[in-house]
Amino acid sequence: MSVCHYREMKEISFRYDVLPLKNRLFRLAFRITLNREEAEDIVQDTLLRIWDKRDEWKELNSMEAFGLTICRNLSLDRMEKKEKRNVSLDESLHDCIDFSSAPDESMAHRENESIVGRLIDRLPEKQRSVVQLRDIEGKTYKEIADVLGLTEADVKVSLHRARKQIKEQFNRLDKYGL
Repeated sequence: MSVCHYREMKEISFRYDVLPLKNRLFRLAFRITLNREEAEDIVQDTLLRIWDKRDEWKELNSMEAFGLTICRNLSLDRMEKKEKRNVSLDESLHDCIDFSSAPDESMAHRENESIVGRLIDRLPEKQRSVVQLRDIEGKTYKEIADVLGLTEADVKVSLHRARKQIKEQFNRLDKYGL
């Protein structure tokens, strides 16, 4: 591809516009599949699909929304094809999240994070994806609606219900113990 032709393509760069999305793609795929290796494979497949669609990049409003949509669809497709493996969030998260912090960080804080993570994992897929994209990735309601193919109102309702369910279950566990 010549430099002149590339400049006509709205100057979108795989290196600078697509590759920086890989961590967000991984977190979304991981939240859906709950499996580190599966999520890594999905990210690779997503990046390949984005590359294969490079002739369409100039027509995109958001490369990030495009990538997240592909990633979510691939994740859901894989979940349909394979039975969900029972991998605990604790084991998988310790592999992919950096827990290195001050030595005096309380064990209770880590335990609470683990509990909330397990509660998120128990949510229906749509609610899990909405929580991941809004509360963890910081996406707007419109961006989430575009990625998940929902209305903004549906996103808000799903998020509200998910947060309410997590809060109720967490409070119940906190009050009565595990």
